[in-house]
Amino acid sequence: MYLTRDEQAILDGEKGAGAQKAMELVTALGKIYGADSLVDITSAHLSGASYKTIGEGGLKYLSDMVEGGAMVSVPSTLNPVGMDRGRWKEMHISPEFAEKQLKIIDLYGRMGIQKTCSCTPYIGENVPSLGDHVAWAESSALSFVNSYIGARTNREGGPGALAAAILGKTANYGLHLDENRAPTVVIDVDEFGGSVFDHSMLGQAVGMKMGKGVPYFRGISPTVEDAKTLSAAMAAAGSVALWHAEGATPEAGNYSIDGLEHIHIGKKELEAAYDKLNTVEDVQLIAIGCPHLTPKEMHDIASLLKGKKKKNKDVEIWFCTSEKVRSECPEDVKVMEEFGPVLADTCMVVAPIEGTFQRTATNSAKAGNYLPTLCSQKVRFADIATLMAVVE
Repeated sequence: MYLTRDEQAILDGEKGAGAQKAMELVTALGKIYGADSLVDITSAHLSGASYKTIGEGGLKYLSDMVEGGAMVSVPSTLNPVGMDRGRWKEMHISPEFAEKQLKIIDLYGRMGIQKTCSCTPYIGENVPSLGDHVAWAESSALSFVNSYIGARTNREGGPGALAAAILGKTANYGLHLDENRAPTVVIDVDEFGGSVFDHSMLGQAVGMKMGKGVPYFRGISPTVEDAKTLSAAMAAAGSVALWHAEGATPEAGNYSIDGLEHIHIGKKELEAAYDKLNTVEDVQLIAIGCPHLTPKEMHDIASLLKGKKKKNKDVEIWFCTSEKVRSECPEDVKVMEEFGPVLADTCMVVAPIEGTFQRTATNSAKAGNYLPTLCSQKVRFADIATLMAVVE
């Protein structure tokens, strides 16, 4: 792998221990995956922000990077953390967890990373452009920017994305290269309702069917909300990091689909996706906002709830979004708060909910995949209108 003189100097430790560790990691990944060089990036998005997921080992790693003088060199954002920083007691979080979580956020901030914590940074200030090379680590977010925006990133791990953010560079392999962005299978969709929840089930069905690869959709025209939900579901049910939709995504017209395998998704496949996730009816928590709610979704939920009252006091309801979106939607928040907290910069998947709940309902296929494995939950999977049957 070719390194410039400046890149070699970083690897030799001439720019500090933090930068050296970052270069060691990025070049090691590059060699593993056959990269010929590094490529400049315009932004990074980092996972590994919740104390629940990174623990003491991750906390020490971040401390070491800060002590080594590491600073990011491109705009960088952070994934959801394990709690709302101002409302963690409402989430049944212990003071010990809260203390460690706040320390993690502080360490990231000391490296120059924006302390906004969202899985939808493209709704905020981290919005790549078509053709930009970036280093993003959150599975649904990186799939969204690869596909709906046309930026270029591999499915980075948390440490790899942090290393790239420090260097302003990542290894040039995988989805950074034109030849690896071509579709590998055509998805023909019919009997499709087109709601956000339908896109979640579609993503689940496709992820279950193909596992990995680059699907090319025919028969859908996703909005931003649809695309984030579709991306999240395929990334969780499989490992899809890039998809194209005919007439809808910016690179769909760049590649031929002649001769590709076709996968049909209809009623049967969507029902199988639903049945895979829906395992319980009676729940203790309804958690909405995985990925984080957009302003449109906040408004839609508030419109659904306005004028109603919560009839089941035994079920908690959480609405998860970013601090930016929450601050932009005060009237919607006011309505939603009558039913449960609107939590910022966290989500049910990376919060330690298993200490309080065992049965959680969600409208998200992404959460439906992760809640059983990461949070020991049985899951009810349904659209928001169905879940809101606890109100009248």
